[in-house]
Amino acid sequence: MPSVSERGCLMPASPIRRLVPLANKAIERGIKVYRLNIGQPDVPTPAAAFEALRAIDRKVLEYSPSEGMLSLRRKLREYYHRFNIDVDVDDIIVTTGGSEAVLFAFMACLDPGDEIIVPEPAYANYMAFAISAGAKIVTVPSGIDNGFELPPVEEFEKLITPRTKGILICNPNNPTGYLYTMKEMLQIRDLVLKHDLFLFSDEVYREFCYTGAPYISAFHLPGIEEQVVLIDSVSKRYNECGIRIGALITKHKQLKENVMKFCQARLSPPLLGQIVAEASIDTPAEYMLATYNEYVERRKFLVDSLNRIPGCYTPIPMGAFYTVVQLPVDDADDFCRWCLEEFDYNGETIFMAPASGFYTTPGMGRNQVRMAYVLERPELEKAMTVLRHALEAYNARKSDK
Repeated sequence: MPSVSERGCLMPASPIRRLVPLANKAIERGIKVYRLNIGQPDVPTPAAAFEALRAIDRKVLEYSPSEGMLSLRRKLREYYHRFNIDVDVDDIIVTTGGSEAVLFAFMACLDPGDEIIVPEPAYANYMAFAISAGAKIVTVPSGIDNGFELPPVEEFEKLITPRTKGILICNPNNPTGYLYTMKEMLQIRDLVLKHDLFLFSDEVYREFCYTGAPYISAFHLPGIEEQVVLIDSVSKRYNECGIRIGALITKHKQLKENVMKFCQARLSPPLLGQIVAEASIDTPAEYMLATYNEYVERRKFLVDSLNRIPGCYTPIPMGAFYTVVQLPVDDADDFCRWCLEEFDYNGETIFMAPASGFYTTPGMGRNQVRMAYVLERPELEKAMTVLRHALEAYNARKSDK
């Protein structure tokens, strides 16, 4: 038998999706599964998106330009200007989701063996994209006890080597919900300037900031405009994950040229998705506010409920719609699997993402899970009831052994 690639063997399984087969089997057994494992919002997609889809009147569904439709990029420029992000149309490259934007950024910036510094826990697919590019993720651990705030700048400095090419942040953060302060962002800026690095900034959750402080983009930081690679997606803000439209934004001329070669190799981003995304940018402010308020209510309920369960703790997330939860278990991976394979409470169970998959440091996150508060309030209430009973049953079972 021929051997498969080492790269493929090194690729980590998604902590968000790897338990899906167990969830599907639970459903086949007639169990209702509350899915808190994945950031798939249940808020309805804007009406304008469906209207644009129904209004398509073309005889041919043709390739779009490799960099994305000009009309969409113009709309995106207008959108970014609302957030005081000063970019031009030519700085914007449309991608097949934010995931492709990260992958192409890595492929265009990094050579095999190059390193990127990332605070952990971090979005698990960053590791997969780095492996795809032959690069290495080097992590700086943050902790649940201080709400996952940015580690001291000295910890970043210790990790910088001649192979370091950039720092990657997600702001607001997935999986922790942490929102970086201006002080923290300026410290990152200073590191990027001092060591001549790229700053990869994943900002797909910018609409979901729950503090009174203004949203801070990497493009708001003076002096590093040409070192910033901004990653974006319409998936979360318009609740249309399935159209697979994202963007890579940079003012670095040679980087844009490199990215375009990868864009041309994959031909074009989805045509229908771009049409839907363009229409969605005109979504009324009332829709965006209602969505924001819905997440504020869900966040408060979930955090309060979790912190009332004996042995559970989660800090208050200040952005996005995720939180990392410390559970009174020794092995959250085993607990999450057990919930789907062996447990139900009145015919219901809960699906969570083990947090160990969001860390690269061995042993970290072993008693933590990530939860996405993407279910409406009544569903969250039922999920929390199930979790409470699951923890009681799991720990009683462990005590009996």
